[in-house]
Amino acid sequence: MLGESGNAVAGSFTMIATHKGVGTFMGLVLFALLMVVTVFAASETVIVPVSGDNVQRLEITVDSYSFTPDRFLVKENIPVELTFKSVSWIVPHNFVLKSAEAGLRIEEEIGTGETTIVRFTPTRIGEFKFSCTKKLLFFPSHEDMGMVGTLVVGR
Repeated sequence: MLGESGNAVAGSFTMIATHKGVGTFMGLVLFALLMVVTVFAASETVIVPVSGDNVQRLEITVDSYSFTPDRFLVKENIPVELTFKSVSWIVPHNFVLKSAEAGLRIEEEIGTGETTIVRFTPTRIGEFKFSCTKKLLFFPSHEDMGMVGTLVVGR
């Protein structure tokens, strides 16, 4: 069938429909890949290097309901220095890591827009949860909103 301009209307329609189907399929494939990458990125473990002065240093960004990175690996019996940089300008946060089996009991305030340094030496191998326990009246705690992370201690 020819249109007013002499072009094949049915052929053009079929071509558009075919491209639209391919576009939808490719969109679904890209969406699936994005989801897989997001899952793996969320569980990525940052390995903290040991500096020349034998201290393991890591900078952690503190934002609304998140620590970045939220999972990191340090070596046992080597001092750790975590520098928390708050990019939150309204809500304060804290860093809480309490583990009797690891001998760790840390609770440090992180003011809005401020930098806080936390120092400790891990003495036990394992995975230890940390979180922000701040809570506003009538709202879920930051921990309940997903502001948690994992300290991994290895050899």
